[in-house]
Amino acid sequence: MPVVASQFKPPWWLRNGHVQTITPVLLPRRIRLESAPERLELADGDFLDLDWSRGGNRKLVILTHGLEGCASNGYMRGMAAALRATGWDTLAWNFRGCGHEPNRLLRFYHSGETGDLGEVIRHAADRYEQIALVGFSLGGNVTLKYLGEAPPHPKVVAGVGVSVPVDLASSARALDARRGNRIYLQRFIKTLVAKVEAKAVHFPELGIDGVRSLRTFQEFDDRFTARLHGFADANDYWTRSSARQYLGGVRVPTLLLNAQNDPFLARESFPFPEAEANPHFHFEAPGSGGHVGFLDLRRGLQPWSERRVPEFLAQHVP
Repeated sequence: MPVVASQFKPPWWLRNGHVQTITPVLLPRRIRLESAPERLELADGDFLDLDWSRGGNRKLVILTHGLEGCASNGYMRGMAAALRATGWDTLAWNFRGCGHEPNRLLRFYHSGETGDLGEVIRHAADRYEQIALVGFSLGGNVTLKYLGEAPPHPKVVAGVGVSVPVDLASSARALDARRGNRIYLQRFIKTLVAKVEAKAVHFPELGIDGVRSLRTFQEFDDRFTARLHGFADANDYWTRSSARQYLGGVRVPTLLLNAQNDPFLARESFPFPEAEANPHFHFEAPGSGGHVGFLDLRRGLQPWSERRVPEFLAQHVP
């Protein structure tokens, strides 16, 4: 019954979920990390941009970012630096359209797209003996879905999801409806709308009339995400892409770290029954931490999650 009692204890004045979520954005760290880019060409004519940080290790962690993020986000670089310090090489990759250049095809990325992650894993597998997967938010949903929907690549030995909406519908509605989440919702919709406007320059058939009137994830995913990626509508997309239904199939040591005061998550993204039923799936739900926050100031602005994830991997990967 691997429901983990969390040791995360921030100071009292840092316990609010919004404070935990916003503070790392307002106070970015200087992270020293040497990295090298690579472009992975795909069979369908598109590409993925990769960011390697190598130290000659035989173990690799593949890092997957969140919604409208990228490989160079602070939380990605911070986790990569923490893992490098504990004996791992890292590979951070960009979803289609999230690197420095727009992707080539009409489609882009979504919360349930595990095929591209599989391509990245296969590309890296010849160079390493063991691979672990770490995903944040939307990227965590992709990571957990990959681990549970089918047997993973044989070199994949562990996984971690941080601040993951494993039930996409409830999280989308939490962002759409909660008054306190408007600042996040507006930011995401603004960047998503800009992305489809830029894509429509090359694909006028996309049809973007009235796109700036979209105000919710329900509206955006109904009109674009679902239609471009083979789903009937937003509800069909959320239902079929959510990782929670696949957690019972996880067969490598895997940790899900979700704070109970994460403003992006509803109760449906706290899968206690799945953790109680699956000895490979570990669920940790500290009372505080916000969304990809987990600040306790014990090591300055380094999040506690950058200590917890390497610790979990050290426990389960020889």
